[in-house]
Amino acid sequence: MSSSVNSSVDNCKTPNNITYQALSWLMAGEFILGLPLNLSVLYVFIFRFKFWKNNSIFLFNIVVADFLLVVCLPVEIYHYQHSLRHSDNRVVCKTMLFMLFLNRGASIAFLITLSLDRYFSVVHLGRKNCFKTFEKSPQISLFIWLLLLPLTIPTMVETFECCNSHGRKVETFYHDVTDTFREIIYFSQIIFPFFILVYCTCRIVKRLKRKTVGEKAKLRRAMFAVMSVVIVFSSCFLPSTIARAALLVVRLNNWEETELVAVQVYDGLMVLSYTDCLLDPIVYCFCNSGFKDAYISTFCPSFLQKKLLKSNSEVPNTPTTTTVTSGAKIACLPMLEKK
Repeated sequence: MSSSVNSSVDNCKTPNNITYQALSWLMAGEFILGLPLNLSVLYVFIFRFKFWKNNSIFLFNIVVADFLLVVCLPVEIYHYQHSLRHSDNRVVCKTMLFMLFLNRGASIAFLITLSLDRYFSVVHLGRKNCFKTFEKSPQISLFIWLLLLPLTIPTMVETFECCNSHGRKVETFYHDVTDTFREIIYFSQIIFPFFILVYCTCRIVKRLKRKTVGEKAKLRRAMFAVMSVVIVFSSCFLPSTIARAALLVVRLNNWEETELVAVQVYDGLMVLSYTDCLLDPIVYCFCNSGFKDAYISTFCPSFLQKKLLKSNSEVPNTPTTTTVTSGAKIACLPMLEKK
């Protein structure tokens, strides 16, 4: 490979400064919007909704993962502004990669866990749902976080240099095995959960369509809930994963000029994947109308509160309800258990 390509990719330099300046401003926008949004969601979950009383521990863990991701964005913005794909400081680079891998993995893990909970609650109604027990236990959430830690180890090994991977300076068998293991983890973290999510969603939608015609309003809200997870997952994680696969193909075939473009596409889609922290609150609202009511009554003006809360009351209640501490009315999300 030519020296120019090595200097632009191997040494962490951005192949096109204009592209990465634009991406840095996009990340700045994500940070400006994401920080207050996630802080407000954290506030509602802890002080107004009291997630531990409403069995919404999994949702709260997604909030924590999103918040930690938002906190990492200023470092990435700084690097892009200074024509670096990642920090040239080994400690800073690996710390950032560790945080991004961990937060991304946690967000995916808890989204999938929520989907499996909905799947068993709707498709296998009447059978014992172990996820209901899991969601009430903080120990299970802690176990999921600890389980994710070993999956971040590939980001800390010595062979990793600025997203360097297969086809790049593979000098020893150790390098080759390490790079292979890293890519297996990267892709399995997306592909397997995606198929699980699609399967659960299709089964849930099929089951809901067999319900009575008189429950159309409730069915729409339930289907919106499960579909919101699919949309967030597909729009945030799949594009960057496809771009990563394309980048590996380009590198393995030593297409030097194409690699410069593939790197920019991959980094650009990774930046777009950070919008996950802006879209997840939609999932919270669809999965738990109690949280939505608490958020509306906390941050929306009075005239909007009346209109939005009134629209919720038009959907008939089910026997399962949860009171929010904001003083709003008791509300229930049909077909999805109220957390």
